[in-house]
Amino acid sequence: MFSGLVKGIGRVASRTNTGGDARFAIELTSAAIAPLAVGGSIAVNGVCLTAVTVTAGGFTADVSTATLAVTTLGRLAAGSRVNLEPPLKAGDPLDGHIVTGHVDGVGEVVVVEPVGGSKRIVVAVPAALSRYIAAKGSVAVDGVSLTVNAVGAAQFEVNIIPHTQSVTVIGEYARGTAVNIEVDMLARYLERLVQRDAHSGVDLALLREHGYARDR
Repeated sequence: MFSGLVKGIGRVASRTNTGGDARFAIELTSAAIAPLAVGGSIAVNGVCLTAVTVTAGGFTADVSTATLAVTTLGRLAAGSRVNLEPPLKAGDPLDGHIVTGHVDGVGEVVVVEPVGGSKRIVVAVPAALSRYIAAKGSVAVDGVSLTVNAVGAAQFEVNIIPHTQSVTVIGEYARGTAVNIEVDMLARYLERLVQRDAHSGVDLALLREHGYARDR
C-alpha cells in the first residue's frame, strides 16, 4: 500500500530481457528512501514491484510480460528516470490518498502549458477509465497522488506545482508522454457495490446526489 507521495527519482541502470520478462536495475539517485529488504515492495512509476536484490545504492526487480504490456515499464531503458515510493508502514501519515500500485491503464499527456510557476497538464485516458475520475477527486499518475481539476469525456486535467515538478518525473512530461494511471480505489468499489446489490438503496442517483458519481 502506498500514499502517492513519491520519495524521489531513481534511474534505470540496466535492463535485461529474459524470455519476455525483464529485470531492471534501479539506482536510487535522489530518492530518499529507507533501506529496502529483499522481497520488499517498492512502487516504480506507480507499479508495485518486488525487490529481488538490494544494495546501498539501488535494487533490482523483475517485471513480467503481462506487466510490461499494460504499463509504461515496457518502454523503460537504461538511463530512464523513474518515480520511487516505498510502501507505507503502520502509523505513517497518509498525506496523499490510498494507492495500491496496481495500474489500471496507460494514459497520454496531450497538453502541457505553464500557468505561473505551475504547469497545467491534460491527460487522455481510455474511455473505460474516465468514468472513475471525478473533479476534485484523486488520481495517481506515474504513482504521484494528484487532485483532478477538471474531467472531460476521455481526459482529465491536473495542476503541477513547482515542488512536484522538481521531485518527480512529471517535470519532464511533454505532449505524447505515456503515463501509468491508477484511479481511486473507492470509485471501483462503489461501482461494484451498486452492481451487486441493486436493492440496497445505494444507486447511481444516490451517489450523484452526494457527490460520489457523475454523469459520463
